Amino acid sequence: MEFAFNERKRWLFFGLPFTFTVYHVGEDTLTIDRGFFNKTEDDCYMYKIQDVNHSATLLERMAGLGTVTCFTADVTDRQLILKHIKHSKEIKNYIFEKSEAARVKRRTLNMQNISATPLGEDALDSDIFE
Repeated sequence: MEFAFNERKRWLFFGLPFTFTVYHVGEDTLTIDRGFFNKTEDDCYMYKIQDVNHSATLLERMAGLGTVTCFTADVTDRQLILKHIKHSKEIKNYIFEKSEAARVKRRTLNMQNISATPLGEDALDSDIFE
């Protein structure tokens, strides 16, 4: 499988890649591989990513790193955090664009109910739905 970005979680100390967490960002999926003795692989489809956040602390900026947080509709992980990675701004923009394109391609619609009153059985009997 071809990935657009393969990044490794890094230490803040000079941005050295001495961890066992690897992030693979592709056109359709985002995969996080963790562990050395016990390997864990976590996948999320791009169309399930609803929002993306980029942050960088002072130490991260000094080391040329950043953190990308993906807010998803995935059952296993509501937030996928790509910690201390290089090219974090580019990866955030890539995920944002590809997730939007994947939702349009799959014709997935995300709606939020922002009404002031909760909808229940009483609301169904009201004049709103007639």
